[in-house]
Amino acid sequence: MEMIFSLEEIDAVAKTVVEHLSQKVVLFHADMGAGKTTLIKHISKQLGIDDMTSSPTFSIVNEYRATNGTQVFHFDLYRLNSEEEAYDFGIEEYLYSGEWCFIEWPEKTPNLIPNEHQQINLTVLQNGKRKLTLF
Repeated sequence: MEMIFSLEEIDAVAKTVVEHLSQKVVLFHADMGAGKTTLIKHISKQLGIDDMTSSPTFSIVNEYRATNGTQVFHFDLYRLNSEEEAYDFGIEEYLYSGEWCFIEWPEKTPNLIPNEHQQINLTVLQNGKRKLTLF
């Protein structure tokens, strides 16, 4: 699936993304500042998360729970220096929990990502719009 959108359309895009997700582990690939965290925030909102979502850059993982029981784990692996660090905070427990796992900078832990996952590529276009590819 591919979509081109402006930031004003992000709620509708997030809704469409949720409708097309078939795996609970979703990898987000994009350059710094492309809007990964913003997109994850809006996807989480579509899943019933009312908590304020923010980038887990310093905590590595943020956990959110909706009133309906839905749980979202949002990872920002940018600061990791090795896969060992991911093991140290128990990443595999999150990834195999059966809950939603949204991972920014998954290339930091290529050997730890479950085979069953989906990926979102996000690119900023010259006109400021974003191109999203979900596969």
